[in-house]
Amino acid sequence: MTIYTRFTVFFLLLLPSVAFASTGESSNLDLTSHLVGYLALGVFALAYTLVIFEEQLHLRKSKPVLLAAGIIWIMIAIVYQQHGFDHAAEVAIRHNFLEYAELFFFLLVAMTYINAMIERRVFDALRTWLVKKGFSYKSLFWLLGILAFFISPVADNLTTALIMCTVALTVGSKAPKFVALSCIAIVVAANAGGAFSPFGDITTLMVWQKGLVQFSEFFILFIPAVINYVIPAAVMHFFIPNGTPEAVEGEELSMKRGGLIIVGLFLLTIVTAVSFHNFLHLPPAIGMMTGLAYLKFFGYYLKRTSYLEYTRTEDRFDAGMEGDNLINSDKPPRGFNVFNKIAGAEWDTLFFFYGVIMAVGGLGFIGYLGMVSEAMYGQLGPTTANIIVGVLSAIVDNIPVMFAVLSMQPDMSHGQWLLVTLTAGVGGSLLSIGSAAGVALMGQARGIYTFASHLKWTPVIALGYAASIYAHMVLNASHF
Repeated sequence: MTIYTRFTVFFLLLLPSVAFASTGESSNLDLTSHLVGYLALGVFALAYTLVIFEEQLHLRKSKPVLLAAGIIWIMIAIVYQQHGFDHAAEVAIRHNFLEYAELFFFLLVAMTYINAMIERRVFDALRTWLVKKGFSYKSLFWLLGILAFFISPVADNLTTALIMCTVALTVGSKAPKFVALSCIAIVVAANAGGAFSPFGDITTLMVWQKGLVQFSEFFILFIPAVINYVIPAAVMHFFIPNGTPEAVEGEELSMKRGGLIIVGLFLLTIVTAVSFHNFLHLPPAIGMMTGLAYLKFFGYYLKRTSYLEYTRTEDRFDAGMEGDNLINSDKPPRGFNVFNKIAGAEWDTLFFFYGVIMAVGGLGFIGYLGMVSEAMYGQLGPTTANIIVGVLSAIVDNIPVMFAVLSMQPDMSHGQWLLVTLTAGVGGSLLSIGSAAGVALMGQARGIYTFASHLKWTPVIALGYAASIYAHMVLNASHF
C-alpha cells in the first residue's frame, strides 16, 4: 500500500458519516462535498501549477499530471469499494482510457509523419526557399503568417510555428522588432489555422472523434478563423520596419529523396482516416494506423535503395538513434528507418495528454464537471460560457478545458459546438503562454518574443477574437 493510499484511507476513516448521493443504477457517488473531492481538486491544482511553471522549473509537464491522475483515481476507487461498488471506478476509467487510446494512436501517426518530413528536409527546403527570395520585411511578415495559417491545419501548430519562427530569426537578425511582431502573428495564425481543421489542433481532433461535428462542417469556421488572424496582423503591419533584410549567407539545404512522396502519403493517410470515419463509421485512429503502413512500406523501399542518397551529411534522426556520425564516417548511411521516426514523437506531450484526460475524467466522475456545467451553461447560457472557455484556454490550456466541456456534454445547438471549437482553438492566442506554439517561440526567440511583448498586443488580438465570434454567429446563424 503506497503512502498516498494510506493517507486517503486514514482520512476516510475519520469521516464515516459523510453523505453520498447515489444515482441508482449508475451507482455514481456524489463526492463533491467529500474530503476526497477536495483532495482531488487540490492534487490537480498543484499538478497544473507545476505545468504552468514548466520552463522555470525545468520539469517536464507530463510528470505532475501523470502522478495526479493516478492519485485521483486511487482515492476514487477506495471510496467506491468502501460503498460496495467494486467495479464502478474500473468501468469509468476504462471509458476515459479508451478515449485517450484513440487520441494517442491518431497523434502518434501524425507525429511520425511530421518527423519523417523533417528527416527528409521538407521543411528545411521550404525555409531555404523563403530566405533566398529576398522579400521585404512587410512581405515576409504576411508571408510567414499566411504560411502558418495554411500549414497548421495539416501539420500541428507547434511544428508550423517553429519553422516560421526560424525563418523570421534568420532574415531578421538585425531587426528584433520585426522578429517580435512576426512571432506574435505566427502564433495567432497557427492557432487560427488549426481551428477550422479536424487535424489542426488537439481540441478540434477531440470534437471530431467524439462525433459532435462532422469533418466537412469544420470548414465553415474558415472565414471566422481568417478574421481572427487578419485583424491583429493588419494593425501590426503598420509597425513593421520598412526595408529589405540583407541577403543571408549559409548552407542551402535541399530536400532528400522521397520527401514529396511522404507528404503525399500523409495526405493520403488523412483521406483514409476521414473515409474510415465518414463511410465505414470506424474510429479515425484506425484509418491513421492503416496510413502508417503506407509510410512503413515506403520506408522499406527507401532503406533498400539507400545507396542512391549517399551523402556526407549528418542525419538528425539516424545518426542520433543508430550512433553513426556521418560527418566523420565513410560508411554509407543506414537508410530510412520508420521506427526512428516513431521514437522521435513528442512523448512528453502524449503522456501529458494522458494525465490531463485521466485527471479531468476523475474530477468529472467525482461530480465537479456537472457542477461547472450547470453554473456555466445552465446559468450563463451557452454563448457566454463558450466565450469564457476561449479566455480560459489562454490562462490554462485548451486541452483540459475542451476535454472538460466534452465530458460535461452540455445540451447545445450545433452552432454552439462549432463556437466552442473556434474559441478553444483561437483563445490561446490571447497570451503567449496560452498555446504550445507561443510557449515554444518564447524559448526559440528568447529575449525578443516574450510574455510582455505579446501582452502588449493582447487588446488587438482580443479584437480579432471578438470579431471571429461575431462572424461565426452571423455567417453560420442557421446552425444555432
